Amino acid sequence: MGSIEMTQKPHAVCIPYPAQGHINPMLNLAKLLHHRGFHITFVNTEYNHSRLLRSRGPSSLDGLPSFRFLTIPDGLPPSDADTTQDIPALCQSTRKFCLPYFRDLLERLNEESATSGSPPVSCVVSDGVMSFTLDAAEALGVPEVLFWTTSACGFMGYVQYRNLIDKGLTPLKDASHLTNGYLDTIIDWIPGMRNIRLRDLPSFIRTTDPDDLMIDFCLGETKRAKRASAIIFNTFDRLEHEVLDALRAMFPLIYTLGPLHFLTEQLPDDDTRSIGSNLWKEDRGCLEWLDSKPPGSVVYVNFGSVTVMSPVQLVEFAWGLANSGQTFLWVIRPDLVVGDTAILPPEFLATTRERSLLASWCPQEQVLSHPAVGEFLTHSGWNSTIESIAAGVPVVCWPFFAEQQTNCRYSCEEWGIGMEINGDVKRKEVERQVRELMDGERGKEMKRKAMEWKEMAREATRPSGSSSLNLDEVINKVLLSPRRD
Repeated sequence: MGSIEMTQKPHAVCIPYPAQGHINPMLNLAKLLHHRGFHITFVNTEYNHSRLLRSRGPSSLDGLPSFRFLTIPDGLPPSDADTTQDIPALCQSTRKFCLPYFRDLLERLNEESATSGSPPVSCVVSDGVMSFTLDAAEALGVPEVLFWTTSACGFMGYVQYRNLIDKGLTPLKDASHLTNGYLDTIIDWIPGMRNIRLRDLPSFIRTTDPDDLMIDFCLGETKRAKRASAIIFNTFDRLEHEVLDALRAMFPLIYTLGPLHFLTEQLPDDDTRSIGSNLWKEDRGCLEWLDSKPPGSVVYVNFGSVTVMSPVQLVEFAWGLANSGQTFLWVIRPDLVVGDTAILPPEFLATTRERSLLASWCPQEQVLSHPAVGEFLTHSGWNSTIESIAAGVPVVCWPFFAEQQTNCRYSCEEWGIGMEINGDVKRKEVERQVRELMDGERGKEMKRKAMEWKEMAREATRPSGSSSLNLDEVINKVLLSPRRD
């Protein structure tokens, strides 16, 4: 491609928060923009860049002339570990240290454009919790879109943190409020959210510390969101319409672009299709294993990239799955268990050998859309939730932290596709719920609802659907327009 043609391209710099659940959807969005003619610079942290090279091979991030990968430091001490970094530490570090690195990167890209023929930076697409990037985009005079990779209902929960503090609902008076029923307090004043309880809001409010780092972080990020040219979510209008209507009255332009992987599936085969984002090496043998199983017969178990549990909780899940009598595929990350490797009882392995497969990581979108998968035991992270909805697979939820509690509440009470396991997990409850969702009457009704939502997700991502039209509008009205202050 000639330099004249290159300089006419718009140039989007895409920067995800440095965790698996944020990198995946940002990469999908970057591929969609690339297909629409954008030159893409995708910015990972040095730590995650190294992990991607280890998991996918040394040439996996070579990219294309118009789709490049660059890095900035995350501000944390150097490490060669292959685990998700401590989230509070990462939040504090990115907020405190990353702006100068990011500003320098943008300046360097523009200097290069003068000599190499690559286009100058014309817009920034940043993760919603990397809002320090707004300062750099404003200094450059280019529009910035914030991509909140949460659900819309989860984002609304964070937005309400200031009101929760002002009304004296958080921080908690003492630790007894975690167990004495206080968290069941109904919050009836949040726009677009009915019958929500304190326990259903993002979990960082469950603190007694008035100076809690994560509450302070969330307050700052949601306040700065109003400076964005637009905010986008990986959801679709019909799924969260009440919350979205409420948010649109509070914020600048809000767009739904989900499920994003449905949009990227429609792209013609090109060189970006081979660009992946999994930080752990995928075990693709699980797809062949699923090929050998009857339709709807497998329980897929995956607690995401951040959840950690105790050895006791691991064993309770194991025996609950074993006693359910169901066939299951269980993804067990190397760092799933706190302070230790995940060690399962030999008796469990012997009992379930003929009807189970244990994997360290997998291509989740493909697993969930496989005909053999009939239910999903999940931590209720937003990627997992929207992917299960898109696949028409009902869920058993065990939320861990952040807005997973909110997603769980909506899955169970608003969308009718799931049931929740108590945080203090017990094998009998796991057995009962896994069995009920697979074979019981409630399970059949949830499967029916999940298939209805799947069809609505498909509808949203057809060429005339809301998410497809919103993508056109984000590109034409925001990313390709001059910055509006």
